[in-house]
Amino acid sequence: MIYEEFTIKENGSLEGAKLTVYIQQYSESLKINDRPLILLCPGGAYAYTSDREAEPIALAFMAKGYHVAVLRYSCAPAVFPTALMELGRSILLIREHAKEWHVKEDSIVIQGCSAGGHLAASYACNWMNDFLADGMNITYADRIKLRPNGLMLCYPVITSGKFAHHDSIKNLLGDNYHELKEMMSLENAVNEHVPRTFIWHTFTDAAVPVENSLLFATALRAHDINTELHIFPDGCHGLALANELTASQEMKEIAPCAEPWIDLAATWMKKYW
Repeated sequence: MIYEEFTIKENGSLEGAKLTVYIQQYSESLKINDRPLILLCPGGAYAYTSDREAEPIALAFMAKGYHVAVLRYSCAPAVFPTALMELGRSILLIREHAKEWHVKEDSIVIQGCSAGGHLAASYACNWMNDFLADGMNITYADRIKLRPNGLMLCYPVITSGKFAHHDSIKNLLGDNYHELKEMMSLENAVNEHVPRTFIWHTFTDAAVPVENSLLFATALRAHDINTELHIFPDGCHGLALANELTASQEMKEIAPCAEPWIDLAATWMKKYW
C-alpha cells in the first residue's frame, strides 16, 4: 500500500487541512491495473472531521479493491467556501498523480458522511461555478479537471430549511449565516452537472432527518440524474460502518439493518466504474 499525506492550503485554510491517500500497490501479477478512487469527506458538523468516518471507512473500501483518500478539511472558524476549495484541490492533486498511482482519472467518486455529505454534495453542485475556480486560481481550460465522476452520500446534511441540522450550517457560514443560509440548501442547487449519486439514510435519524436525503433525491430525479437511494428502518445518526468497528464508547452506532450499505455502495461502484 502507498500511504502519503499532503498538506492542502487554500485561502482561509487552517493548519491541519490535509489529504491522506491509501493507494493499492501496483503489481504485474494482478489482473487489475488502474482502479477507481473514492475520496472521503468525514462528518462532524463542520466543527471537526470524525475519526470514525475516516480511516475505518477508507480501509473497508480498500478491502473491496478501491483506491481511497481522506480529506481532513478546514472546519470552524474556517468558513465557506474554504472546505469546498480544499476538496477541489484534492481532486486536482489526485488527477495529477493518477498515472503514478494507477488511478482511473474518469472514476473519482466523492463520498461524504453527515456534514461531509453536505460538503461533497455542495461540491457536486458547484464544481463548475466561477467562484470556485476563481478562488483556486484555476484557468477556464483546467476547470474540467475539477469534475467529480460520482457522488456517494451517507446520512448527509442537505437542507438549510425546515429539516436542517442548524449547527452544521452555522459552523459553515459563521458571520455570513443570515446572508448565505439559503444558498446552502442544496436541494435547490442541483443541476445537470451533478454526477450519478448513491445515497443512504436511516428513517430514525434524529439529528439529521431523513428528509435531507429525500429532498436531494427528489431534486436529482427532477434533473434526471441517475440515483440509488436506500432508507434503512433503524439507526441513529453517525453510523459510519454501522458495526462495532466504528461504534463510539456508548456503542449506539451499531445498526445491523444498515451495515450492508457499504456492500451496496461497492456494487454501485462496480456497475459504473
